[in-house]
Amino acid sequence: MPAPSASSSIPKTPTERRAQLRFVLITVAAAASMLLTASLGFWQLRRADEKLAYQAQLDARAALPALDGASLLQPMNEAERSSLQHRQVVLRGEWLPQYSVYLDNRQMQARPGFHVLTPLRLAGSVAPGQPQTVLVQRGWAPRNFEDRLALPQVQTPGGTVQLQGRVAGQPARLLELQTPAARPGVSRIRQNLDTDAYAQETGLPLAALTVVQTGPASEGLLRDWPVVGSGVEKHYGYAFQWFGLCSLIAILYVWFQIVRRVLRRRSHPGAAAR
Repeated sequence: MPAPSASSSIPKTPTERRAQLRFVLITVAAAASMLLTASLGFWQLRRADEKLAYQAQLDARAALPALDGASLLQPMNEAERSSLQHRQVVLRGEWLPQYSVYLDNRQMQARPGFHVLTPLRLAGSVAPGQPQTVLVQRGWAPRNFEDRLALPQVQTPGGTVQLQGRVAGQPARLLELQTPAARPGVSRIRQNLDTDAYAQETGLPLAALTVVQTGPASEGLLRDWPVVGSGVEKHYGYAFQWFGLCSLIAILYVWFQIVRRVLRRRSHPGAAAR
């Protein structure tokens, strides 16, 4: 049986044990950090795939034939409402301008102003108890900065009109400290609008979904609405950052814990590991 080598029988010094413990701790910390950052990078890629699938769904909906207004008046659950959003729609009816509201602090083309919303009573008959009115987000109008209570000059045609748009949910909300729109008798200028509270305030039975009017500017309103997108570029950017951080940790670990140790031992063969 061969005798143990002299080097294996020499006990490690306290300095060597501390260096070995430090090496083990740094290795564990580097491995955990790389695992975490790589996992976050792959999670962002999965989120990007989900957004791409959602964008494909939106594009498929937009390519479907346009709905008529009666499709928005039917009773529907949450899943059915969600399936109709972003569909193209053609409405025929009569404006109710006395119920118009102006959502403040909305921007279009980098200019502050109002989003103008007006209910449209659809043409034709409906079943008893069924709503006949759709709230339309008609477009954007500039505000008067000399008189902040002045309403913009918006023309609302009388009689039966026809318009094109896309189906939407509740109007986009902004942060506010209070919600006076739920109380009757307040200004037509609002910060936000809850359609359920608005229906109670006006007494109008509204469809569960709203419509964003599309097309060229008209009637004193711009309709340069932002393009509905998935935002997948953001997730790719985050994934690149996480994978980059993971790679940086790996490079630093290899350099400081492996390469430099080897170079130090070659330069000082008899020196103890630090």
